[in-house]
Amino acid sequence: MEFANRIGVSPMCQYSSVDGFASDWHLVHLGSRAVGGAGLVFVEATAVGPEGRITPGDMGLWKDEHIENLRRIVDFGHTQGCRMGIQLAHAGRKAGMRKPWEPVEPAPAAEGGWADVLAPSAVAFADNYVAPRELDAEGIARIVGDFGRAAARARRAGFDVIEIHGAHGYLLHEFLSPLSNLRKDEYGGSLENRTRMLREVARAVRNEWAGPLFVRISATDWAEGGWDIGESVESAGLMKEAGVDLIDVSSGGLVSYAKVQPGPGYQVPFSARIRREAGIRTAAVGMITDAAQADQIVRNGEADLVLLAREMLRDPYWTLRSAARLGRKITWPVQYLRAVEQGTAARAAAVPPNLVKIY
Repeated sequence: MEFANRIGVSPMCQYSSVDGFASDWHLVHLGSRAVGGAGLVFVEATAVGPEGRITPGDMGLWKDEHIENLRRIVDFGHTQGCRMGIQLAHAGRKAGMRKPWEPVEPAPAAEGGWADVLAPSAVAFADNYVAPRELDAEGIARIVGDFGRAAARARRAGFDVIEIHGAHGYLLHEFLSPLSNLRKDEYGGSLENRTRMLREVARAVRNEWAGPLFVRISATDWAEGGWDIGESVESAGLMKEAGVDLIDVSSGGLVSYAKVQPGPGYQVPFSARIRREAGIRTAAVGMITDAAQADQIVRNGEADLVLLAREMLRDPYWTLRSAARLGRKITWPVQYLRAVEQGTAARAAAVPPNLVKIY
């Protein structure tokens, strides 16, 4: 699959859905980033089951009725020459909470909350979170199937890329880390066992999906005794065998006491190491804000794709501005040509009819 450029918009939850349905907010929010020139725009973490939502406001793809609203967003993105991706997720023990701008506590039933929260082991994320129920083999199999069924719906909605969310302390990451996975069966203990559910999910998705398949991981838990970069490199090789094309490399989120060491591009070395040692494509994320910074990450072979999140919230047109700073070709909507610098030539190109390529 070909992309217009190597800049993407990370999945960012908007907590603006009702019963999992995408809304006009999502159309405008995601559409603005597509207009802004990104080569790939991800829809937010989208729950494969209603109990897999972080909050009652999360987007979902657990029923066919969700497809139509998502297709509208995908179709608009395509008119802007943008590839559209969706991140399939299950929140595990971090599910069932209020929205992040509200008090940090479980969402009450009167506001759409639920008490049945699932995890690899019956260990809560924190004291103010719901105590989870340990999944049995039947429950694991059901969720693996939910990912596969959601992938089939994503295909019907017209998406170009699927990403499996295996990071930030949500269910699949919980299985990976020995800090949250205390199981003694075939899903716990060794690295092979702790990666088993993620590999099963990847295969279930791949059975329904022929396009690019990404997996987002947390390269380290930033906590003693937790998941680390060495295990991330080893598991990336296993993901490749399971049909995964690219590892989206983030970090943290599993435990509230993590000792994160943030700074500009602080997760890029993880991406570079996984790319080099596992022989798989990677995406770099985390405090990437400058055009030259993003450009050098790709030029230096530290990642194949750069995904931005908060910077894209601040500036939906970051990609257009960055291309101008770097003197690169970029497609602009014809409706915005009056904003292009005087003297810059605009020529017809093999792009959607409402776009022109700027030289």
